[in-house]
Amino acid sequence: MWLNSLKIAIVEKDSDKLSELMDALPQLQSQEEIASALVLLGEAKRVLEELKDETRLSMSKIKKSINFLKSTQAKPTSRLDISS
Repeated sequence: MWLNSLKIAIVEKDSDKLSELMDALPQLQSQEEIASALVLLGEAKRVLEELKDETRLSMSKIKKSINFLKSTQAKPTSRLDISS
């Protein structure tokens, strides 16, 4: 059951479910289950790294957009300008 849930979480790229499954790692009985779990955990790691890279790229784009918007705004003038 746990292995099937892990497979589904990997296919769906569900980082919350992957984290939940890692916290609830069961005691695996057979060599076949252990081998499958190792392969799936490696794939889960790859998926999480991919999601992390996508997030980093998105955050970088947002930061550049914010900096661009700030640079195009007119500088605010002081309302208490008494030099006139």
